Formats: sequence, C-alpha cells, structure tokens
Amino acid sequence: MMGAIKINEFKEPKERAVSDAPSDNLILALQDPALYDHPVKDFQVIETHISWVILTGDYAYKIKKPMDFGFLNFSTLERRKHFCEEELRLNRRLANNLYLDVLPITGSAEAPALNGEGDAFEYVIRMRQFDQNELFDVRQETSKLTPELLTNLARQAADFHDKQPPVEPGKPLGTPEAVFAAMQENFDQIRPMIDDDALLLQLDNLEQWTRSTFERQSALISERYEGGFVRECHGDLHLANITIYDGDVTVFDCIEFNEPFRWIDVINDLAFLLMDLESRREPELANLVLNTYLEYRGDFEALPLLPLYKAYRAMVRAKIALFTLGNPSLTDAERQGLMQRYRDYAQLAEDYSAIPNPYLLATTGLSASGKSCVSGSMGAELGLIRLRSDVERKRLFGLGPLDKSKSPTGEKLYTEEANQRTYERLAKLAGALLTSGLPVIVDSACLKQSEREMMADVAESRGMPFALLHCEAPLESRKEWVRNRSGDASEATEEFLEEQQAWLEPLTTEEKTHTIHLYTDEEHVAEAVADRIRQHFGLPGM
Repeated sequence: MMGAIKINEFKEPKERAVSDAPSDNLILALQDPALYDHPVKDFQVIETHISWVILTGDYAYKIKKPMDFGFLNFSTLERRKHFCEEELRLNRRLANNLYLDVLPITGSAEAPALNGEGDAFEYVIRMRQFDQNELFDVRQETSKLTPELLTNLARQAADFHDKQPPVEPGKPLGTPEAVFAAMQENFDQIRPMIDDDALLLQLDNLEQWTRSTFERQSALISERYEGGFVRECHGDLHLANITIYDGDVTVFDCIEFNEPFRWIDVINDLAFLLMDLESRREPELANLVLNTYLEYRGDFEALPLLPLYKAYRAMVRAKIALFTLGNPSLTDAERQGLMQRYRDYAQLAEDYSAIPNPYLLATTGLSASGKSCVSGSMGAELGLIRLRSDVERKRLFGLGPLDKSKSPTGEKLYTEEANQRTYERLAKLAGALLTSGLPVIVDSACLKQSEREMMADVAESRGMPFALLHCEAPLESRKEWVRNRSGDASEATEEFLEEQQAWLEPLTTEEKTHTIHLYTDEEHVAEAVADRIRQHFGLPGM
C-alpha cells in the first residue's frame, strides 16, 4: 500500500463523522481523476484528527481541518493557508524531495478546481507519495530497521540541528519556565484521568522526580537557552515520521502549528527519537543514534538533561493514550490496550528516573586491533556514552569525524602536543559525564602508561569503577581491517601499524589487576566482555 504524510499523535477514529459538512463534500468531490494534471492510480483517504490526506498513486494532497484545539488553530481560511505555507517551509528543511507546493482550491466544495481561477476557498499541500512499508516504525515492527539506516539518520539529525537558527534573545521559547510548564502540564492533565491507587502513586513519584530534577538542572537549561541551543527543531521526531524515499532517509511531518512545540533545545528534539526506540525495546539502536549524533555535534554538555527530556516525552505518549480512551466507540479490548500503553510509557518514564550507576571503561591497544568495534558494540550492550580519540582529536582542529587530516591544519593532528591535548580532552569529557551519572567508554589507543593512568585517575578520583579493555588481534588481521576500512574517523595505514609497535608501553603489574584482555578476531567477544563487566560492577542484565 502507498502512504502519505500523516500525524500519528492525534488519530481520529475512522468511523467518526466530521462536523463540517462542506469539507466532507469537498473530500468526496476531490476523488475525481479529471481534477488532476497527472495520472491517478486510485484514491485512498487518510483522516486524522486535524487533516485529510488524499492519496492518488504518485502524489498526496493534504488538507487541514477547520479545527481549534487551543494549541492548534486552523479555524479560518487565512490560518489554514498560513499553516500550509509553514508546513511546506519547515518540512522542506529535511524533506525537500517530498514537499512540493501549496495549491489553492477554487470553485465550490461540490465542484472544486485545483490551482484554478478565482478566489480560493481552501488550500492543499501537494506532496510526493511514498510506500508506507518504508516508514521506520513499520520497518522496526518487521525487523528491517538496520544500524546503517539509523547511523544515516543520526548524522542527518546532527547536521539539521547545526544549521537551524537559535531563538531570538528574550523570546519566551525554550526558557526554563516554558520547559517546566510543559512537563507540569502532563501531570495536571493525567491525574484526573486515572483512579488506580498504584498508578496515582507512581504519577506522584514521577512528578516529584521531574520537579527535583528540573530544579537541579534549571541552570543548565538556562545556559543552553542563552547559548543558542534552543532552535527551530522538528518537534515530532519519532519513527513514524521517518521514511525512505528515492533511497534516502527522509524525515517529515514536523510541527508547524505551534511554535513552542518546535522551538526547543536540540537535545529535547533528539530525546523523542531515543525514547521512541527505547519504548520499542531497541536500546542498542538508541545508543547507536545517540553516540553517532554526539560524534558529529560534540554536544556532550547536554547529556545530563536527557533523562528529564526522555521522561517528558514518555509521559506525553502516556497522556495521549489516556486522551484516546475518551472515544466512546472503543471496544473493551481497545480500552485495555490503551491502558497498557499508558502503563508501559509511565514505566519507561520511571526507568529514566532510576538512580544512575556510572563507571568508566577505556580501551588500550594498537591501531586496527578492533577497539572501535568493541567500544561500539559494548556501548550498545551496556548503554555507554562513547568518546573516540580519533573524533575528538579532529574536533580540536576544527575537522569533522570523516574529514581527512591531509591539510595544513591536519598536519598538526598527530604531534606530541596534539596527542596530549586529545587525552586531556577525553579525560575532561569523561569526568564531566561520570559526575553527571553517565557510564562512559573511552575508545583510544592508550599506548603509554601516562595515558592509561590519566583515564584511571578520572574514575578513581570520583570513587567510581574503572577497567581497561586490552584489545589484541594478529598483525595480518589488522592489516586487512585497515585495507577494508572506510567511512571511519581513523586514518591508520598499514605502514603505521608496524611503526606503532615501538611506542607501546607494556601494562604494569598494577594495571593488569583492572584489565580485561580481548582477542577481537573472535566471535561475540564484545557480548562476552559486556557480561563480565555487568558481573564485575554488579550491573543489571545478568
């Protein structure tokens, strides 16, 4: 089946009649192939709470309903035209290949003309139609959502956030007050809709945690507002609003109807996607998205806010499940399903409120010994923030993760001074993340004892667990990996592999007491080591 732009948060039951009769007549009249300047394969209408989408085969036509919900007001023709134009403008930032134009509808509801002569009585957004099986939520449900697709998505999200303008100084969007008001609204709206004592107690605890966490992080939220991290984001970044069109990962259907919903901290925008993946029991994919995003943006300072924003997004989804219960046409089974949906999202929010258990892992080993593969796999297995020396070294010199160092700037990347600066940056970042309660893995060579000691001191000075992961692989395997490696931040060559051996300082007797040895050419090595880490540090999951 072919699909079109749809809004998933506010679905209208298909059997519910629309109160505006002329609009109903218009949708019926628009199902006439003679009205279109392209072939029509067949007609299908998707109706949501706030719009109709008419599918024709290669094109989709979206019309806004004349509704006013307070947070959304399409009640007049002028407003509908404005928000059609806003939807086109905003979505072209990420889906220029889908969103084509806004057309006037002239004539009458019973005899309409698209882009015809005379005064418009309605407006429609014309879009490319795409295969609904390519939607990321459908792909996830059919086990076709691959790491490669999500890596692409994370890079795209990072680039998108980089390019968006910050909020104008003094504008009350994304301020601490606005952030907390949105969070508090969830609890105020949910409480009258539940009467189960256990659920009410859970809600009270979540509200208290939200308030205390907000108060603890309000200075950071304010700093990020002042620092330009509140930007015109997508606002509705979840799997059902992402597809593949013409072979490209394409994000669509951003929030056009309410400025406060999209003028938010960029990490709040990303939090929705991460929460959506985690709610679908895809924590490894969520970790991949987060770490890839961080490689490209370097916005590690935002991470202390993630639990708060993810819990907020989960409670929005929980609230919508309860709102949907108000539909009188629901069956008992559908009502039970919605209550379970509420419980699942509320439990996810509670999981985000758990006391953190930070610790530090650091790799050591020669180039191409599998450190990045291991750190990536273990990051996914254990939910770690990954700091890569190859990436942070380049960031210090203004280069992106995949930029090559063969430039006047890049020549300075591998001096002794640059090496020292790189490890100092890794130590500083790791320390800040640990202090914020986040477990970290540092992906670096750590060939020198001083470099390994620097990493150990970061954890031990904070009274937190630390382990070295010593990665080894045969020289021929390492050479083969270098020959086949592409699309990665590392620039090691085969010649470099042999030269590097002379720089390696063996592990000391004391270092060996907190070192796990990995032979990275063996199968499932990361999973096995992750289990050892869980057992050694007393982590859940065993």
